[in-house]
Amino acid sequence: METESTETPGQAQQAEGLREERVARAFVSLADTLVDEFDLSEFLHLLVDHCVDLLEVDAAGVLLTDQRGGIRMAAASSEKAELLELFAADTDGGPCVECVRSGQAVSSTDLAAESGRWSRYAAAAELCGFRAVHALPMRLRQNVIGALSLLNAEPDGVRVVSSQLGQALADVATIGILQQRSVGHAEVLTEQLQTALNTRVVIEQAKGMLAARSGELSPEDAFTALRGYAREHRLRLSDLAREVIEGAADADAILAHPAG
Repeated sequence: METESTETPGQAQQAEGLREERVARAFVSLADTLVDEFDLSEFLHLLVDHCVDLLEVDAAGVLLTDQRGGIRMAAASSEKAELLELFAADTDGGPCVECVRSGQAVSSTDLAAESGRWSRYAAAAELCGFRAVHALPMRLRQNVIGALSLLNAEPDGVRVVSSQLGQALADVATIGILQQRSVGHAEVLTEQLQTALNTRVVIEQAKGMLAARSGELSPEDAFTALRGYAREHRLRLSDLAREVIEGAADADAILAHPAG
């Protein structure tokens, strides 16, 4: 039985105003790429975090093309989303990969019904707890550099307004990535994207080491602490991750950093 909302018109207006502020901040953060301390890996994690915050989806991930024409997982908002994106990239299948290849949005409101089309991906998605996906191209004209995946735990589609906002976020992020090094040379872009993909491996190792050291935190919680510590101390996420691996960082101080 549904309960009636007790929210007053004034409260609804205030909530809408706060959401508009969050949307504005998201676009500002994704557009601000021309800074000396720009970190592409951190940038992509901001993108997926904004998607979960603003688009009424349970998780989000990013796949990027690499210098050999392959597809690699670059960022995800949760461990389960990361596992699914890794599986899609490793098996070169599923709606997200299809989105990268075609440059067009690809979606499924019920992956269980797509066993004939994406049998392995649908099975992996079920194991990871996702039953619907909406993949949006990261594209500037004919230049497709990846895909933004919006994932839901229930068999339901992404609302039209959320899809439109998601595509706008993907577009701004794509322009920001391409603009970050004044890309007019394909080799520069390739190098930047490859660096982001390589950096992800370093971050994965660091959060695994932190989780093991704590004995209590999950890798996802360890990553939250790692990123929060980096932001508070104005450190590049990739640099801090390398220091953790090399034993040069204060791991206990990082683990003591509050989540959020």
